[in-house]
Formats: sequence, C-alpha cells, structure tokens
Amino acid sequence: MNNYEELANAIILQAVKDYRDALGMLAKNPNSISANRDKSDCERFFLGNWFPELTKIDGKQLMHKLQREAEWL
Repeated sequence: MNNYEELANAIILQAVKDYRDALGMLAKNPNSISANRDKSDCERFFLGNWFPELTKIDGKQLMHKLQREAEWL
C-alpha cells in the first residue's frame, strides 16, 4: 500500500468514526446542534465528489450501513 492509499484510508476511517459518534450522540440527544452538524458534514463527504476519488466503496451504501449499525446500539 502506498502513502496515498494509506492517507485515503485514514481519511475515510476518520469520517466513519465521526459519523458513528454523531449518530450515537443524536440517539441520546436528537437536538444536539454539534452532532447534527457533524452528521451533515459526514453525509456531504460520503455523497460528495471527493469520496469516490479516495475509494471504490459506495459512499451511500456505507452511510446506510452505518445508520443500520447505529439502530442496533
């Protein structure tokens, strides 16, 4: 794995962590402004033009998988 791939993977993993954290916070406090903002930021990233430049993973599918995962917590 080259440095570009490592950086791309790290960026995606951080977005996944941030999205999970935001969903968890919203489960406890649906009115949290910061959690709603973080969730929106992550969704824009997953659905944006830059995401497919970093990975072959489908951003929309990943986002839905993380949402389903959060429902089980």
